[in-house]
Amino acid sequence: MNKQDLVDAVAAKTGATKAAAADTLDALIVTITAAVTKGDTVQLIGFGSFSTGARAARVGRNPATGAEIQIPAARTVKFTAGKAFKDAVNGG
Repeated sequence: MNKQDLVDAVAAKTGATKAAAADTLDALIVTITAAVTKGDTVQLIGFGSFSTGARAARVGRNPATGAEIQIPAARTVKFTAGKAFKDAVNGG
């Protein structure tokens, strides 16, 4: 399912226009992105939580030459599925 499929599904379920569903989905994505960028956790009960994590700097290898390269530390985005979401996926 891509973004347009999601917009179509939301519009069908809510009875809203596709334009309104697209605007709502865009606003949701922008809001979650802004909150996680600030370091906040976005918790949607029953669905899951979006948060930031940290990946330490490490040494890697160039697979073509075998030379060592430094991989810098980075902030990452984590999604943890909620219990209801996990149960739905597992047929519960």
